[in-house]
Amino acid sequence: MNVEERFNLIKRNTQEIVKEDELKDLLKSKKQPSVYLGWSITGRPHIAYFIPCIKLADFLKAGFKVKLLLADLHGALDNCPWDVLDKRFEHYKSTISRMFKSIGADITNFEIVKGSDYQLSKPYIMDVLKLSSYTSIHDAKKAGSEVVKFGDNPKLSGLLYPLMQALDEEYLEVDVQYGGVDQRKILMYARDNLHKLGYKSRVEVMTPLVPGLQGKKMSASDPKSKIDLLDTVEDVKKKLNKAYCEEGAIENNGVLGFLKYVIMVLKADNGEKLTIERPEKFGGNLEFNSYDELEKAFIAKKLHPLDLKNSLAHEINQLLKVFDKDRDKLEKKASIAFE
Repeated sequence: MNVEERFNLIKRNTQEIVKEDELKDLLKSKKQPSVYLGWSITGRPHIAYFIPCIKLADFLKAGFKVKLLLADLHGALDNCPWDVLDKRFEHYKSTISRMFKSIGADITNFEIVKGSDYQLSKPYIMDVLKLSSYTSIHDAKKAGSEVVKFGDNPKLSGLLYPLMQALDEEYLEVDVQYGGVDQRKILMYARDNLHKLGYKSRVEVMTPLVPGLQGKKMSASDPKSKIDLLDTVEDVKKKLNKAYCEEGAIENNGVLGFLKYVIMVLKADNGEKLTIERPEKFGGNLEFNSYDELEKAFIAKKLHPLDLKNSLAHEINQLLKVFDKDRDKLEKKASIAFE
């Protein structure tokens, strides 16, 4: 791929890149740039995690070295009990490898990093303290406001969260940080403050958030809003049957959102169509080559929500087949880690 093709691959389905010209310059000047995504190991991973997995696969195809930070200390700073950090880390690690297998990603240049393996080093701690001396309480709280669960009585730990995430760019030695658009304030904090320690700013890439099954953000803390990676075939069907999907309406529609950012991306990359199976008495099967085609049919009410839900249930269950063999064992460990 040439520079333009690599750039377009990274940009697809993103909401914002800060800054695009910096990304293009990076692609021109460096043979193998590096990117990282950080996951705080708080709630149980759910199917929305396929969105960042697909984007990381895009980075891999574009020739990047990809690092996934499993941020155990960040989890603790955001109210995860200290005594389950290792168990949650292991659950995340065991599910991630299966997710990449499910989407057919080449993970030759992919690495999982545990936060506490380097965040407890003397230089890192010293930089956290230095950065705290340059950061007001107001700015730290503002930076973490969309990510950290501050509550009515905020803890000091939450204020350290964005400082550490900014420093991770330097200590992971990456050129790009990728995250959801809910991370934007932290990413901008990094760009505005790393230079105070003599470190360069990085390119920041953000993807949209997908609505949950109830029409709001898909959340690990709300079982009704998401499908867990270890849900059974029947669990998936039941949850989707109850999902918000008003006929002809696309706003806050998590069913369409997952189709747009996961299923139809995978179909396009594999040169496949999405088939919506319907009885002949209701018009027979429908085939879609792109998400835009599907959305237009849904808006025009040529595609019924129930048919859409049934099709998505099938596609999700195909993705989750990688968990079939070890589901019971993984669920048992997860129940302990996330009790």
